[in-house]
Amino acid sequence: MDNLIITQENNHVLTITLNRINKKNALNKSMYLDLCSAFKDASENSNIHCVLIQGDENCFCAGNDLADFLQSTQSDDLAAFDFVQVLTSFEKPIVAAVAGPAVGIGTTMLLHCDMVVAATNSKFKLPFTQLGISPEAGSSLLLPLRIGHAKAFELLVLGKLFTAEQALEYGLINQVCLPEELLAIAADIADTIAKLPHDSVMTSRKLMKQSTQAVMPQVIANEAHEFKRLVQTDECKNILAKFF
Repeated sequence: MDNLIITQENNHVLTITLNRINKKNALNKSMYLDLCSAFKDASENSNIHCVLIQGDENCFCAGNDLADFLQSTQSDDLAAFDFVQVLTSFEKPIVAAVAGPAVGIGTTMLLHCDMVVAATNSKFKLPFTQLGISPEAGSSLLLPLRIGHAKAFELLVLGKLFTAEQALEYGLINQVCLPEELLAIAADIADTIAKLPHDSVMTSRKLMKQSTQAVMPQVIANEAHEFKRLVQTDECKNILAKFF
């Protein structure tokens, strides 16, 4: 169970690597807590100018560990929502390197990243309604703003699978590359950002996000309330139980 989240600091960049490859980097409670800690440390460390989050060249993140949801109760403060709050309030630039599955939170977290590189083997999916739950991580606000209500409904409610090329067309990512090039390209982008005047970068990012950040806490609270309600319904529990 150790080293499921690996962090490395180099040249003002904190690289966070998801390292539960045998489970396709599905995030469990301990991984969420480690991610919270890594982002909080990066926020407080003046030497960190940019964060890069990645898996490997074949797998980014298959979403939440469904076993955690089955074990939860409505009164639980799911660690996933702690991570969402830390992520949405994080003020420094975030770069993501995506390959293979990017499911659920594996896609919604990208809406909070500033630059995203995806390999040609990437597969994005938001299967919330298929699981009997609802969107999270601010995606109910950010995705319609990014791509319009009709396309956001298609992805968030119908849960349509989409490719790296489609994600680029939708404006959800910056670049598509070969899997073997992914980590080097993303690292180079993070390094480039980290070398820019830090105050200027931080100020520019803050200005760009000011309209959504003003309402984000309420959006996150609304999403969390509905998610926790739905995950306790018999319909959702029956759907999740079929995976085990």
